[in-house]
Amino acid sequence: MKLLIFILNKVEMVDTLLKKFTSENISGATIANTRGMLQKLMSDDDLNIIGSFRHLINPKRSENKTIFMVVKEEKIKEIVEIIESIVGSLDEPDSGLLFTIPIDYVRGYKQ
Repeated sequence: MKLLIFILNKVEMVDTLLKKFTSENISGATIANTRGMLQKLMSDDDLNIIGSFRHLINPKRSENKTIFMVVKEEKIKEIVEIIESIVGSLDEPDSGLLFTIPIDYVRGYKQ
């Protein structure tokens, strides 16, 4: 089992992504509103140290959506393909970040 974590930068795509998961019988996602460190620092009026980092983030975006999913390892490739079919290649700037973490114990998992 893996914990798949996807930080979605294109927040306007979250509903489309979740509908696609549902149509492919993938369920059990938890979605959280999140902010990156630079997003937070850029929003603080008293912190002007960020000028040189402004090009690294989209200043129009104030938050991300972080999707957490407990999945079987064999489902990861399919999930990544679905994500990239909706948001584009994760190798492109400002698309998002996806990673997995091994789970050595889980209770309450229903799939």
